[in-house]
Amino acid sequence: MEWKSPNCEVFVPDHVSDDLALARTTHLCIAAHPDDIEIMAYHGIQHCFRQSEAWFTGVTLTQGAKSPRGGPYAAKTDQEMAKIRRLEQKKAAFVGEYGAQVLMGYSSDQLKSGYEDIVQDLIQILTKSKPKTIYLHSPADKHETHVAAMAVAIQALRSCLPAYRPETVVGCEVWRDLDWLEEKVALEVSQAPHLAQALIAVFDSQISGGKRYDLATLGRRAANSVYHSAYQASHADALTWAIDLMPLIDDPALNILEFTLAKVDQFKRSISNRLARWS
Repeated sequence: MEWKSPNCEVFVPDHVSDDLALARTTHLCIAAHPDDIEIMAYHGIQHCFRQSEAWFTGVTLTQGAKSPRGGPYAAKTDQEMAKIRRLEQKKAAFVGEYGAQVLMGYSSDQLKSGYEDIVQDLIQILTKSKPKTIYLHSPADKHETHVAAMAVAIQALRSCLPAYRPETVVGCEVWRDLDWLEEKVALEVSQAPHLAQALIAVFDSQISGGKRYDLATLGRRAANSVYHSAYQASHADALTWAIDLMPLIDDPALNILEFTLAKVDQFKRSISNRLARWS
């Protein structure tokens, strides 16, 4: 395959060809940075783990070179951090037995500028893999690069219509949880907790660098399960919340901003209606 990005690399843990690795994909995650996939798309990873008929592919758009760093990584340059984070992402793909891991190697600035080459590379991935389930960042995420990653992925998906249409597209929580959503998708992520922990722990540059993503991610999943309902017992040990993004695919003219603010308005009405009864 020919990529627009000169830094693009396809890592295939079981060493089949790139084309075959992409073609067998059933679950795909398009994420901004190394380690985002393991935080937001464990639902797909666990579903495909050690399965012969289901394969998970991760796509990481940026190098992650400018991530905050501390501890043993405090003196690392951006270039060194990019190499470290690329290696960590490959380790995660090996541990999780991904069908493939695509490391596109763009800069965050390129992504946030809506760089057309990124869209073209994503179109190539989508048309070769045709996954049934796709995990994207939430449009309500508070990390600008995450929102940009979601936006270019939606643009690429819309460009593939009508020849290719996935069954499910969801926007997942990372830098803002989605507990506030009135209409949310529950992704049960209780399987293989040892694997979930190991996948996050691979990213030592982030954890030792000062961010305990290993504790925060698993803690959020447990909290989502416990606080899901005040009146019913929990039926899963861990949940992640997601927003159904298929309306943005079904209606390519639907504005992402208007779609997202409508969800915020639903939340506002819910609070207003509840408080009005006691005011």
